[in-house]
Amino acid sequence: MATTLRLPADPDAKLTERARREGRSKQEPAVEAVREAQNRAEPKADDVLAELLDSDAEILHYLK
Repeated sequence: MATTLRLPADPDAKLTERARREGRSKQEPAVEAVREAQNRAEPKADDVLAELLDSDAEILHYLK
């Protein structure tokens, strides 16, 4: 799917330089950065479960 991404001058210059240095298009590191940001933002099931177990430890102990 095509999307236009308008960046301020500084991030665009850094993206352009990185793409040039790595011999890739600007799109490739931009897509990579978006995917990495999505992965960091999505709660992992294990993390959510650990948080619930920790926050509800007293209740869970009582229910045993």
